[in-house]
Amino acid sequence: MSLEQMEGIIEAVLFTMGDSVEAGKLADAIEQDVDTTVKIVHNLMDKYESENRGIRIIELENSFQLCTKQEYYDALIRVCSQPRRYTLTDAALETLSIIAYKQPVTKIEIENIRGVNSDRAVSKLVELGLVKEVGRLDAPGRPMLFGTTEDFLRSFGVQSIDELPTISEDMVEQYKEEAELELASESFDADNQEDSDGQITLGI
Repeated sequence: MSLEQMEGIIEAVLFTMGDSVEAGKLADAIEQDVDTTVKIVHNLMDKYESENRGIRIIELENSFQLCTKQEYYDALIRVCSQPRRYTLTDAALETLSIIAYKQPVTKIEIENIRGVNSDRAVSKLVELGLVKEVGRLDAPGRPMLFGTTEDFLRSFGVQSIDELPTISEDMVEQYKEEAELELASESFDADNQEDSDGQITLGI
């Protein structure tokens, strides 16, 4: 099988799947080992980036996905539905940061860092597909462990969590201070502003 044929097969698989595909599955498709397959995919990635093409291949840890280039977004939304956008509150962003850097992490560990209840923030992140349950801690009660998803990597433009910038202890202390302010604000809102379902409106 020639290199061109293998590249064609990889393109066909990525296009057909429409989602990220593990390197091992691509290797099965072209009947090569994983290391060789990854090199071929990287070569394809370079081709897409160097040519005036509307698509590119992105790497997400041990998987690859075919997607459109960001510079063609304006043209795409003229004929397609605009993708859903979401806004993260400071509380959700802080919680997401803790999960990203500490994963796998339990809700109790998150709350120990933030200093406040984080049920709502974690639930919202799961709903948005940025966080998921990745297992259970081998401890009394077997609490859930949370980690980030491929959607998280795509949203923040990184291939793996190893590419995340380092975080200082000062930032952790800042999170605690902001969480205390959030708790005070929520206590006030609970008495003064509830929506029709009796829940506090957070604007997420």
